[in-house]
Amino acid sequence: MRLIPRRNKHFLKGMTSMARTKERSFGQVLRDRRRQLDLTQEEVARRIKTSTPYIGHLESAKRHPSDKIVTRLAEVLGLDRRELFFLANPRAQALLSPEPESDAKSAWEDFRKDEQMRRIHNITGDEMEMLERVALLGEVRSPRDFIYILNTVRHAVGR
Repeated sequence: MRLIPRRNKHFLKGMTSMARTKERSFGQVLRDRRRQLDLTQEEVARRIKTSTPYIGHLESAKRHPSDKIVTRLAEVLGLDRRELFFLANPRAQALLSPEPESDAKSAWEDFRKDEQMRRIHNITGDEMEMLERVALLGEVRSPRDFIYILNTVRHAVGR
């Protein structure tokens, strides 16, 4: 995945090597970009309204950022927000990749039949209907991905 800068200003030097390396982690990209901009962890933390240790934890992959933090980091560091989000959430990118319809239907059937999983995650009837509609898109690879989708939707609606 290549991170595209939102702004080219102050970004050209050193960006080509970072853009070519697909295996870079979220934390490595943050650290490299912060250093390119000659910012300290403290300065980045102040600009995104968080703590200095939290920035260190993000850079060392000890913590996972919220969507809000990813957005703030993208703005402060001049990185593409969407690509930074996918770098922080690699499974989200995998969910968007097309998959044969037969696999999606079997993943839905496995999920639908797993009463224990539904009970553990307190999945309501309305949530099952929503997930069934997601299954019709034909892009869900495994029953666990339905839990990921559900948790993302729950987070988005504040549950």
